[in-house]
Amino acid sequence: MEFEYADASKQWFEAVFKEHKEEARSRALSLVSEGTKTVTGCIETPTKEARKVRFKERQMPAYRFICCIQNEVVSSFDDVVRHRCNNRRCINPEHLELGSRGENLQDERDFAAHGVDYDIL
Repeated sequence: MEFEYADASKQWFEAVFKEHKEEARSRALSLVSEGTKTVTGCIETPTKEARKVRFKERQMPAYRFICCIQNEVVSSFDDVVRHRCNNRRCINPEHLELGSRGENLQDERDFAAHGVDYDIL
């Protein structure tokens, strides 16, 4: 038997997908519908910083919740959500993808050097 460590984040997402999938999907869609679409295609939250969401005893950034729930991805503590648009208030699922801290850092460097390529969004 092989042992695989599942951190608290993975365990939480696995439980949500198993027991509350439709409720989570509905919550994610309601968060997206509350946002405002910009000319760049971002869907921004009405908050000044990244919005937080609480669901089933856990609080996290809304963009993380939406990205994982909409894509049915079980993320670990080490995974980060990359904003392909470089807008932390954006909750457009098409602009969000899971990645590593290294990939996220490279995104920041690419943005500093070249800006956002909206054609890839």
